[in-house]
Amino acid sequence: MENETKRVTPRTLSGFMELSPPKQAAFDSMLDIIRRTYALYGFAPLDTPIIEAAEVLLAKGGGETEKQVYRFQKGDTDLAMRFDLTVPLAKYVAANYGSLTFPFRRFQIGKVYRGERAQRGRFREFYQADIDIIGDGTLSILNEAEIPAVIYHTFTALGLKDFVISINNRKLLGGLFEMFGIAGQSESILRIVDKLDKIGRDTVLDLLQKDAGIPPDTAAKLLDILTCKERDADPFSQLFPYAGKNALLDEGLEELSTVAQHMSDFGVPNTHFSIDLTVARGLDYYTGTVYETTMTKHPEIGSICSGGRYDNLAEYYTNKPLPGVGISIGLTRLFYILDEQGYLSENLPTAPCDVLVLPMTDNPSAAIALATALRLANVRTSVYGEAKKFKAKMGYANRIGAPYVALLGEDELAQNTVTVKDMDTGDQFTVPVDKAVAELARVVEAGRGVPPITVK
Repeated sequence: MENETKRVTPRTLSGFMELSPPKQAAFDSMLDIIRRTYALYGFAPLDTPIIEAAEVLLAKGGGETEKQVYRFQKGDTDLAMRFDLTVPLAKYVAANYGSLTFPFRRFQIGKVYRGERAQRGRFREFYQADIDIIGDGTLSILNEAEIPAVIYHTFTALGLKDFVISINNRKLLGGLFEMFGIAGQSESILRIVDKLDKIGRDTVLDLLQKDAGIPPDTAAKLLDILTCKERDADPFSQLFPYAGKNALLDEGLEELSTVAQHMSDFGVPNTHFSIDLTVARGLDYYTGTVYETTMTKHPEIGSICSGGRYDNLAEYYTNKPLPGVGISIGLTRLFYILDEQGYLSENLPTAPCDVLVLPMTDNPSAAIALATALRLANVRTSVYGEAKKFKAKMGYANRIGAPYVALLGEDELAQNTVTVKDMDTGDQFTVPVDKAVAELARVVEAGRGVPPITVK
């Protein structure tokens, strides 16, 4: 008896998203919109390798991130898979500094890998969609004011309406902590304040005193300032009385004022951005403006786009100061959440073709010619070449979700016509071939441009 082939049970690893073709089409439509929007703002595309030399990728070393890195040996080479798109950007800018024109504006959309515990809405392989503006030594504050416009335009183009871009400045926070004599406890303070929505003001106030060691009066005064937005108080009115008392606070206040001042100039309506003094972002990384974008109706989801200003992108690769500002959309997680909440558009074309051509005779030449003409007219077209009965052919068209079917039988061939059936309405009509191509191109084009997200 011959040895039987050993078969392995097919499975996808936990934490890796694998979509059906219709869902993948919806995901790809989001990718396309983000790519076009980033390019609209003058960002150049970049695609860095997924695998790098470990010593390059982990130049900074340490921290929780390094524990999650996928790292392996290939021969004598120590390799690692990228865990974000910022470190590869830093490597690229440092390696190509002499040939780049600054400010260097780039976007990158690609997969990154983190070996963390897979759970609902969190993945080990996921797409990030990043933009960054890198300066050579200096970088104008206007770049920090422009970033929210890109965020607003991107999410609006995707079909999202109820979102807000929260903005703060790390220098302002640092200045406040210095002024109150609590700069050494900044990390503990911000970690506690970040829990405000979950545990309430009284508990936060208690923790600021017990865990961060802040005197009661100071804790109350600081919390009043940081959470003024919760009382509908203007953050600037809360901060201006402290102007002139701390240089770092003054610098942060001026930068935040400049960013807020230019929001409307860049096309961001005041309904979609907010000054929120509790927003901190990467304590050991961001140095100026910081951003967090949340869905208004689903704040529990957390940030769907975040980032900020940093002073030295590539300090582990070069001694040249390269300040920058950037943001990142966690696209895989965002898609998962939108799908779970039922926000993906039902009208988005997700079929693999716009028109399915069905040859109804033994000779498929006319059907192939029609498909070629449709493709030249920018209509996605598939020819069904299987020798099946009419019912089976129409069943296939239904299963793949083809919007239109083009039928070519003996009568159509004799009269040089095509019978077109709208699979959604059931209506059908017979027209000359050339008119069928033009008409199908028109209706297909009219159906394009549907935003992938529909907020109900």
